Amino acid sequence: MEPTVPHSGITRRSALQLLAGAAAATTLPRGLLGQAKPALSRGDDALLDDMERRAALYFWEQADPANGQVLDRAYANNMDGKMRSRRPLSSIAATGFGLSTLCIADHRNYFPHDAIVDRVRTTLDFHLNKLPNNHGFFSHFNDLHSGKAADHSEISSIDTTILLCGVLTARAHFNDAKITGLATKLYERVEWPWMLNGGDTFSMGVLDGAFIKSRWDHYCELMMLYLLAIGSPTHPVPPGCWDKFTRPRMVFKGFHYISAPDPLFVHQYSHAWFDFRNKRDFYADYFANSIIATRAHKAFCLSLKIGYTDDYWGVTASDSARGYVAWGGPPALGHIDGTVVPCATAGSLPFLPVDCLRVQRSLRTMGDRVYGRYGFRDAVHPAANWYDEDVLGIDLGISALMAENLRTGFVWSTFMRNPEAARAMKLVGFRQG
Repeated sequence: MEPTVPHSGITRRSALQLLAGAAAATTLPRGLLGQAKPALSRGDDALLDDMERRAALYFWEQADPANGQVLDRAYANNMDGKMRSRRPLSSIAATGFGLSTLCIADHRNYFPHDAIVDRVRTTLDFHLNKLPNNHGFFSHFNDLHSGKAADHSEISSIDTTILLCGVLTARAHFNDAKITGLATKLYERVEWPWMLNGGDTFSMGVLDGAFIKSRWDHYCELMMLYLLAIGSPTHPVPPGCWDKFTRPRMVFKGFHYISAPDPLFVHQYSHAWFDFRNKRDFYADYFANSIIATRAHKAFCLSLKIGYTDDYWGVTASDSARGYVAWGGPPALGHIDGTVVPCATAGSLPFLPVDCLRVQRSLRTMGDRVYGRYGFRDAVHPAANWYDEDVLGIDLGISALMAENLRTGFVWSTFMRNPEAARAMKLVGFRQG
Protein backbone atom coordinates (compact mmCIF):
# COMPACT_ATOMS: atom_id res chain seq x y z
CA MET A 1 0.00 0.00 0.00
CA GLU A 2 2.55 2.57 -1.07
CA PRO A 3 1.24 6.02 -0.24
CA THR A 4 2.66 7.76 -3.29
CA VAL A 5 3.25 7.11 -6.96
CA PRO A 6 6.28 4.84 -7.34
CA HIS A 7 9.42 6.94 -7.59
CA SER A 8 13.15 6.57 -7.32
CA GLY A 9 14.22 5.20 -3.95
CA ILE A 10 12.61 2.67 -1.66
CA THR A 11 8.83 2.43 -1.23
CA ARG A 12 6.65 0.38 1.06
CA ARG A 13 6.11 -2.25 -1.57
CA SER A 14 9.65 -2.40 -2.97
CA ALA A 15 10.97 -2.75 0.55
CA LEU A 16 8.85 -5.84 1.05
CA GLN A 17 10.01 -7.21 -2.27
CA LEU A 18 13.59 -7.13 -1.01
CA LEU A 19 12.82 -9.00 2.18
CA ALA A 20 12.76 -12.78 2.09
CA GLY A 21 10.84 -14.95 4.53
CA ALA A 22 13.19 -17.89 4.59
CA ALA A 23 12.63 -19.44 8.00
CA ALA A 24 10.44 -22.51 8.40
CA ALA A 25 6.92 -22.13 9.69
CA THR A 26 6.48 -23.03 13.35
CA THR A 27 3.84 -22.63 15.99
CA LEU A 28 3.60 -19.58 18.23
CA PRO A 29 4.01 -20.02 21.98
CA ARG A 30 0.73 -19.69 23.81
CA GLY A 31 0.31 -16.91 26.31
CA LEU A 32 -1.37 -13.74 25.26
CA LEU A 33 1.23 -11.26 26.54
CA GLY A 34 -1.37 -8.61 25.94
CA GLN A 35 -3.29 -6.01 27.90
CA ALA A 36 -6.89 -6.33 28.96
CA LYS A 37 -9.17 -3.97 27.11
CA PRO A 38 -9.34 -0.92 29.35
CA ALA A 39 -12.54 0.65 30.51
CA LEU A 40 -12.11 3.69 28.33
CA SER A 41 -12.25 6.96 30.18
CA ARG A 42 -14.59 9.60 28.86
CA GLY A 43 -11.58 11.52 27.60
CA ASP A 44 -10.04 8.54 25.79
CA ASP A 45 -13.33 7.61 24.18
CA ALA A 46 -13.79 11.21 23.08
CA LEU A 47 -10.28 11.24 21.55
CA LEU A 48 -10.94 8.03 19.60
CA ASP A 49 -14.30 9.34 18.46
CA ASP A 50 -12.68 12.56 17.27
CA MET A 51 -10.01 10.62 15.38
CA GLU A 52 -12.69 8.56 13.65
CA ARG A 53 -14.86 11.59 12.89
CA ARG A 54 -11.94 13.50 11.35
CA ALA A 55 -10.86 10.48 9.31
CA ALA A 56 -14.41 10.10 8.03
CA LEU A 57 -14.30 13.76 7.02
CA TYR A 58 -11.19 13.03 4.95
CA PHE A 59 -12.89 10.19 3.13
CA TRP A 60 -15.91 12.40 2.52
CA GLU A 61 -14.18 15.59 1.41
CA GLN A 62 -11.08 14.18 -0.28
CA ALA A 63 -13.00 11.93 -2.64
CA ASP A 64 -14.50 12.73 -6.01
CA PRO A 65 -18.26 12.75 -5.31
CA ALA A 66 -18.90 11.72 -8.93
CA ASN A 67 -17.08 8.38 -8.58
CA GLY A 68 -16.11 7.86 -4.93
CA GLN A 69 -12.39 7.52 -5.58
CA VAL A 70 -10.33 8.75 -2.62
CA LEU A 71 -7.19 10.83 -2.83
CA ASP A 72 -4.08 8.92 -1.83
CA ARG A 73 -2.88 11.93 0.18
CA ALA A 74 -3.86 15.52 0.81
CA TYR A 75 -2.42 18.58 2.52
CA ALA A 76 -2.70 18.42 6.29
CA ASN A 77 -3.16 22.16 6.82
CA ASN A 78 -6.47 22.08 4.97
CA MET A 79 -8.83 24.60 6.50
CA ASP A 80 -11.84 24.58 4.18
CA GLY A 81 -12.19 20.95 3.07
CA LYS A 82 -11.40 21.58 -0.58
CA MET A 83 -9.48 18.87 -2.43
CA ARG A 84 -5.79 19.75 -2.44
CA SER A 85 -2.87 17.42 -3.07
CA ARG A 86 0.54 17.44 -4.69
CA ARG A 87 -0.65 14.56 -6.87
CA PRO A 88 -4.34 14.31 -7.81
CA LEU A 89 -4.27 10.53 -7.72
CA SER A 90 -6.58 8.11 -6.02
CA SER A 91 -5.42 4.96 -4.30
CA ILE A 92 -7.68 1.93 -4.39
CA ALA A 93 -6.39 1.05 -0.92
CA ALA A 94 -7.46 4.45 0.39
CA THR A 95 -10.84 3.94 -1.28
CA GLY A 96 -11.20 0.56 0.46
CA PHE A 97 -10.39 2.09 3.84
CA GLY A 98 -12.78 4.90 2.94
CA LEU A 99 -15.71 2.56 2.31
CA SER A 100 -15.12 0.93 5.69
CA THR A 101 -14.84 4.30 7.42
CA LEU A 102 -18.09 5.44 5.82
CA CYS A 103 -19.72 2.42 7.46
CA ILE A 104 -18.35 3.68 10.79
CA ALA A 105 -19.63 7.16 9.94
CA ASP A 106 -23.10 5.73 9.34
CA HIS A 107 -22.93 3.68 12.52
CA ARG A 108 -21.87 6.77 14.48
CA ASN A 109 -24.25 9.18 12.69
CA TYR A 110 -21.41 11.46 11.58
CA PHE A 111 -23.14 12.24 8.27
CA PRO A 112 -26.71 11.86 7.00
CA HIS A 113 -27.54 8.23 6.25
CA ASP A 114 -29.03 8.86 2.80
CA ALA A 115 -25.96 10.81 1.70
CA ILE A 116 -23.63 8.01 2.80
CA VAL A 117 -25.70 5.38 1.02
CA ASP A 118 -25.64 7.44 -2.17
CA ARG A 119 -21.85 7.88 -1.96
CA VAL A 120 -21.29 4.16 -1.39
CA ARG A 121 -23.55 3.25 -4.32
CA THR A 122 -21.68 5.70 -6.55
CA THR A 123 -18.31 4.29 -5.49
CA LEU A 124 -19.28 0.68 -6.10
CA ASP A 125 -20.93 1.42 -9.44
CA PHE A 126 -17.87 3.28 -10.71
CA HIS A 127 -15.47 0.52 -9.69
CA LEU A 128 -17.67 -2.20 -11.16
CA ASN A 129 -18.71 -0.57 -14.40
CA LYS A 130 -16.28 2.22 -15.27
CA LEU A 131 -12.85 1.82 -13.68
CA PRO A 132 -10.61 -0.39 -15.88
CA ASN A 133 -9.76 -3.78 -14.41
CA ASN A 134 -7.69 -6.79 -15.37
CA HIS A 135 -9.33 -10.08 -14.41
CA GLY A 136 -11.06 -8.09 -11.64
CA PHE A 137 -7.86 -6.51 -10.28
CA PHE A 138 -7.26 -2.76 -10.31
CA SER A 139 -4.36 -0.42 -10.83
CA HIS A 140 -2.99 0.81 -7.52
CA PHE A 141 -3.07 4.51 -8.47
CA ASN A 142 -5.54 6.19 -10.81
CA ASP A 143 -6.47 9.68 -11.89
CA LEU A 144 -8.91 10.87 -9.27
CA HIS A 145 -11.49 12.08 -11.74
CA SER A 146 -11.15 9.98 -14.89
CA GLY A 147 -9.96 6.72 -13.36
CA LYS A 148 -7.09 6.45 -15.86
CA ALA A 149 -4.24 4.40 -14.42
CA ALA A 150 -1.21 6.41 -13.33
CA ASP A 151 1.96 5.93 -15.32
CA HIS A 152 3.92 2.89 -14.11
CA SER A 153 1.32 2.02 -11.51
CA GLU A 154 1.04 -1.72 -10.98
CA ILE A 155 -2.14 -3.74 -11.09
CA SER A 156 -1.99 -4.63 -7.43
CA SER A 157 -3.15 -7.82 -5.78
CA ILE A 158 -2.92 -6.55 -2.21
CA ASP A 159 -4.41 -3.12 -2.83
CA THR A 160 -7.31 -4.67 -4.75
CA THR A 161 -7.81 -6.85 -1.68
CA ILE A 162 -7.99 -3.80 0.60
CA LEU A 163 -10.56 -2.26 -1.72
CA LEU A 164 -12.60 -5.46 -1.59
CA CYS A 165 -12.44 -5.56 2.21
CA GLY A 166 -14.11 -2.15 2.15
CA VAL A 167 -16.57 -3.32 -0.49
CA LEU A 168 -17.59 -6.33 1.60
CA THR A 169 -17.83 -4.27 4.79
CA ALA A 170 -20.29 -2.00 2.99
CA ARG A 171 -22.24 -5.00 1.68
CA ALA A 172 -22.61 -6.37 5.19
CA HIS A 173 -23.45 -3.06 6.85
CA PHE A 174 -26.02 -1.49 4.56
CA ASN A 175 -29.42 -3.06 4.13
CA ASP A 176 -29.55 -1.88 0.54
CA ALA A 177 -30.22 -4.10 -2.45
CA LYS A 178 -28.18 -1.99 -4.87
CA ILE A 179 -25.13 -1.95 -2.61
CA THR A 180 -25.46 -5.69 -2.06
CA GLY A 181 -25.65 -6.41 -5.78
CA LEU A 182 -22.78 -4.15 -6.80
CA ALA A 183 -20.50 -5.34 -4.01
CA THR A 184 -21.19 -8.99 -4.73
CA LYS A 185 -20.41 -8.54 -8.42
CA LEU A 186 -17.15 -6.72 -7.65
CA TYR A 187 -15.95 -9.54 -5.40
CA GLU A 188 -17.17 -12.40 -7.55
CA ARG A 189 -15.59 -10.93 -10.70
CA VAL A 190 -12.04 -11.30 -9.38
CA GLU A 191 -10.19 -14.23 -10.98
CA TRP A 192 -7.87 -15.07 -8.11
CA PRO A 193 -6.14 -18.08 -9.74
CA TRP A 194 -4.89 -15.78 -12.52
CA MET A 195 -2.85 -13.81 -9.97
CA LEU A 196 -1.10 -17.00 -8.85
CA ASN A 197 0.64 -16.92 -12.24
CA GLY A 198 1.18 -20.66 -12.25
CA GLY A 199 2.50 -20.85 -8.69
CA ASP A 200 1.21 -21.58 -5.21
CA THR A 201 1.63 -18.03 -3.88
CA PHE A 202 0.30 -14.77 -5.28
CA SER A 203 2.23 -12.41 -7.46
CA MET A 204 2.39 -8.88 -6.09
CA GLY A 205 0.78 -7.76 -9.31
CA VAL A 206 1.27 -6.87 -12.94
CA LEU A 207 3.51 -4.02 -14.08
CA ASP A 208 3.82 -2.83 -17.66
CA GLY A 209 2.05 -5.95 -18.93
CA ALA A 210 4.14 -8.54 -17.06
CA PHE A 211 3.66 -10.27 -13.75
CA ILE A 212 5.84 -8.91 -10.97
CA LYS A 213 8.35 -11.60 -10.02
CA SER A 214 8.09 -10.89 -6.30
CA ARG A 215 5.40 -12.89 -4.55
CA TRP A 216 3.38 -12.76 -1.40
CA ASP A 217 5.31 -15.66 0.02
CA HIS A 218 6.14 -14.74 3.63
CA TYR A 219 3.92 -13.74 6.52
CA CYS A 220 2.89 -10.08 6.48
CA GLU A 221 -0.37 -8.30 5.63
CA LEU A 222 -1.09 -11.05 3.09
CA MET A 223 -3.63 -13.00 5.17
CA MET A 224 -6.59 -11.01 3.84
CA LEU A 225 -5.48 -11.68 0.25
CA TYR A 226 -5.36 -15.43 0.73
CA LEU A 227 -8.59 -15.60 2.71
CA LEU A 228 -10.63 -13.59 0.21
CA ALA A 229 -9.25 -15.75 -2.60
CA ILE A 230 -9.92 -19.03 -0.82
CA GLY A 231 -13.43 -17.90 0.15
CA SER A 232 -14.41 -16.76 -3.35
CA PRO A 233 -17.62 -18.47 -4.49
CA THR A 234 -16.74 -18.00 -8.17
CA HIS A 235 -12.95 -18.11 -8.71
CA PRO A 236 -11.35 -19.62 -5.60
CA VAL A 237 -7.81 -20.81 -5.10
CA PRO A 238 -7.16 -24.10 -3.24
CA PRO A 239 -7.19 -23.87 0.57
CA GLY A 240 -3.72 -25.42 0.45
CA CYS A 241 -2.32 -22.08 -0.72
CA TRP A 242 -2.62 -20.99 2.92
CA ASP A 243 0.22 -23.37 3.78
CA LYS A 244 2.52 -22.15 1.01
CA PHE A 245 3.67 -18.84 2.47
CA THR A 246 6.42 -19.04 5.09
CA ARG A 247 6.06 -17.93 8.68
CA PRO A 248 9.57 -16.84 9.70
CA ARG A 249 10.43 -16.47 13.36
CA MET A 250 11.64 -13.28 14.99
CA VAL A 251 13.37 -13.09 18.36
CA PHE A 252 14.06 -9.78 20.10
CA LYS A 253 14.72 -9.15 23.80
CA GLY A 254 12.78 -12.22 24.85
CA PHE A 255 9.90 -11.69 22.41
CA HIS A 256 9.29 -14.64 20.08
CA TYR A 257 6.85 -14.16 17.23
CA ILE A 258 6.19 -14.70 13.55
CA SER A 259 7.54 -11.88 11.41
CA ALA A 260 9.94 -10.99 8.65
CA PRO A 261 11.91 -7.73 9.02
CA ASP A 262 8.95 -5.64 7.82
CA PRO A 263 7.30 -2.42 9.02
CA LEU A 264 4.75 -2.66 11.83
CA PHE A 265 1.73 -2.16 9.56
CA VAL A 266 2.06 -5.74 8.27
CA HIS A 267 0.80 -6.92 11.69
CA GLN A 268 -2.27 -4.66 11.50
CA TYR A 269 -3.91 -4.51 8.08
CA SER A 270 -5.52 -7.95 7.80
CA HIS A 271 -6.65 -7.59 11.42
CA ALA A 272 -8.62 -4.45 10.62
CA TRP A 273 -11.33 -6.60 9.00
CA PHE A 274 -10.79 -10.28 9.77
CA ASP A 275 -11.46 -11.12 13.40
CA PHE A 276 -8.61 -13.35 14.55
CA ARG A 277 -9.34 -12.98 18.26
CA ASN A 278 -9.37 -16.22 20.22
CA LYS A 279 -8.73 -18.23 17.07
CA ARG A 280 -5.76 -20.13 15.76
CA ASP A 281 -4.83 -22.28 12.81
CA PHE A 282 -2.20 -25.01 12.72
CA TYR A 283 0.57 -22.42 12.97
CA ALA A 284 -0.38 -19.61 15.31
CA ASP A 285 -2.76 -17.38 17.18
CA TYR A 286 -2.23 -14.39 14.87
CA PHE A 287 -3.93 -11.87 17.15
CA ALA A 288 -1.57 -12.81 19.97
CA ASN A 289 1.24 -12.64 17.44
CA SER A 290 0.37 -9.02 16.64
CA ILE A 291 0.30 -8.20 20.34
CA ILE A 292 3.81 -9.56 20.73
CA ALA A 293 4.98 -7.81 17.57
CA THR A 294 3.69 -4.49 18.94
CA ARG A 295 5.37 -5.07 22.31
CA ALA A 296 8.62 -5.93 20.57
CA HIS A 297 8.36 -2.82 18.40
CA LYS A 298 7.91 -0.59 21.43
CA ALA A 299 10.88 -2.21 23.16
CA PHE A 300 12.90 -1.75 19.98
CA CYS A 301 12.06 1.95 19.72
CA LEU A 302 12.94 2.60 23.36
CA SER A 303 16.22 0.70 22.97
CA LEU A 304 17.41 3.12 20.29
CA LYS A 305 17.95 5.91 22.86
CA ILE A 306 17.10 8.65 20.34
CA GLY A 307 14.22 10.34 22.09
CA TYR A 308 11.56 7.66 22.17
CA THR A 309 9.68 7.34 25.45
CA ASP A 310 6.52 5.69 26.75
CA ASP A 311 4.68 8.76 25.46
CA TYR A 312 6.42 8.92 22.09
CA TRP A 313 7.26 5.84 20.04
CA GLY A 314 6.19 3.96 16.93
CA VAL A 315 7.36 4.00 13.33
CA THR A 316 6.09 2.29 10.22
CA ALA A 317 6.45 3.00 6.51
CA SER A 318 5.94 6.74 6.04
CA ASP A 319 7.25 10.07 4.88
CA SER A 320 10.25 11.58 6.62
CA ALA A 321 12.30 14.77 6.46
CA ARG A 322 14.50 12.97 3.91
CA GLY A 323 11.66 11.51 1.84
CA TYR A 324 9.73 8.25 1.91
CA VAL A 325 11.13 5.52 4.18
CA ALA A 326 9.88 1.95 4.66
CA TRP A 327 11.15 1.86 8.21
CA GLY A 328 10.47 -0.24 11.24
CA GLY A 329 11.98 -2.81 13.52
CA PRO A 330 13.22 -4.97 15.01
CA PRO A 331 15.64 -5.35 13.36
CA ALA A 332 16.17 -1.74 12.28
CA LEU A 333 14.70 -1.05 8.85
CA GLY A 334 15.54 2.34 7.38
CA HIS A 335 17.52 5.10 9.06
CA ILE A 336 15.34 5.72 12.11
CA ASP A 337 15.96 9.25 13.36
CA GLY A 338 13.41 9.95 16.09
CA THR A 339 10.43 10.52 13.81
CA VAL A 340 7.11 9.12 15.02
CA VAL A 341 4.36 7.86 12.72
CA PRO A 342 1.04 8.23 14.60
CA CYS A 343 -0.72 5.39 12.76
CA ALA A 344 1.91 2.93 14.02
CA THR A 345 0.37 2.96 17.49
CA ALA A 346 -3.16 3.81 16.29
CA GLY A 347 -3.12 0.69 14.11
CA SER A 348 -2.19 -1.41 17.14
CA LEU A 349 -4.82 -0.01 19.50
CA PRO A 350 -6.68 -3.34 19.88
CA PHE A 351 -3.42 -5.19 20.54
CA LEU A 352 -1.83 -2.97 23.17
CA PRO A 353 -4.54 -0.48 24.14
CA VAL A 354 -3.02 1.06 27.27
CA ASP A 355 0.37 1.75 25.72
CA CYS A 356 -0.96 2.84 22.33
CA LEU A 357 -3.62 5.13 23.81
CA ARG A 358 -0.90 6.79 25.86
CA VAL A 359 0.96 7.71 22.67
CA GLN A 360 -2.19 8.96 20.94
CA ARG A 361 -3.00 11.18 23.93
CA SER A 362 0.53 12.53 24.02
CA LEU A 363 0.61 13.33 20.31
CA ARG A 364 -2.76 15.04 20.54
CA THR A 365 -1.38 17.51 23.09
CA MET A 366 1.20 18.73 20.57
CA GLY A 367 -1.39 20.91 18.86
CA ASP A 368 -2.39 21.66 15.31
CA ARG A 369 1.10 21.13 13.89
CA VAL A 370 0.48 17.43 14.56
CA TYR A 371 -3.32 17.11 14.56
CA GLY A 372 -5.55 18.97 12.13
CA ARG A 373 -8.78 18.84 10.17
CA TYR A 374 -8.36 15.16 9.27
CA GLY A 375 -6.47 13.99 12.33
CA PHE A 376 -2.80 13.13 12.67
CA ARG A 377 -0.26 14.00 10.00
CA ASP A 378 1.51 11.08 8.38
CA ALA A 379 4.70 11.58 10.41
CA VAL A 380 6.27 14.13 12.75
CA HIS A 381 9.64 14.86 14.33
CA PRO A 382 9.06 17.73 16.76
CA ALA A 383 12.64 17.70 18.08
CA ALA A 384 13.83 18.45 14.54
CA ASN A 385 10.95 20.90 13.96
CA TRP A 386 9.68 18.72 11.10
CA TYR A 387 6.00 18.06 10.52
CA ASP A 388 4.81 16.24 7.40
CA GLU A 389 2.77 18.45 5.13
CA ASP A 390 0.44 15.57 4.22
CA VAL A 391 -2.13 13.24 5.67
CA LEU A 392 -2.52 9.82 4.01
CA GLY A 393 -5.75 7.96 3.39
CA ILE A 394 -4.39 4.59 4.40
CA ASP A 395 -3.00 5.98 7.68
CA LEU A 396 -6.28 7.62 8.60
CA GLY A 397 -8.12 4.48 7.55
CA ILE A 398 -6.20 1.98 9.66
CA SER A 399 -6.38 4.40 12.60
CA ALA A 400 -10.16 4.82 12.33
CA LEU A 401 -10.88 1.12 11.87
CA MET A 402 -8.70 0.02 14.76
CA ALA A 403 -10.03 2.78 17.02
CA GLU A 404 -13.58 1.57 16.39
CA ASN A 405 -12.56 -2.06 16.80
CA LEU A 406 -11.11 -1.19 20.20
CA ARG A 407 -14.25 0.67 21.18
CA THR A 408 -16.93 -1.73 19.94
CA GLY A 409 -15.52 -4.34 17.53
CA PHE A 410 -17.89 -2.90 14.93
CA VAL A 411 -15.70 -3.44 11.85
CA TRP A 412 -14.89 -7.01 12.90
CA SER A 413 -18.49 -7.94 13.60
CA THR A 414 -19.71 -6.30 10.40
CA PHE A 415 -17.10 -7.73 8.05
CA MET A 416 -17.34 -11.23 9.52
CA ARG A 417 -21.03 -11.35 8.62
CA ASN A 418 -19.83 -11.99 5.07
CA PRO A 419 -20.21 -15.78 4.77
CA GLU A 420 -17.19 -16.00 2.47
CA ALA A 421 -14.91 -14.70 5.25
CA ALA A 422 -16.06 -17.23 7.83
CA ARG A 423 -15.97 -20.01 5.26
CA ALA A 424 -12.40 -19.22 4.23
CA MET A 425 -11.18 -19.23 7.82
CA LYS A 426 -12.84 -22.60 8.37
CA LEU A 427 -11.34 -24.02 5.17
CA VAL A 428 -7.78 -23.15 6.22
CA GLY A 429 -8.23 -24.67 9.66
CA PHE A 430 -9.03 -21.86 12.08
CA ARG A 431 -10.60 -23.00 15.32
CA GLN A 432 -11.44 -21.43 18.67
CA GLY A 433 -8.76 -21.47 21.31
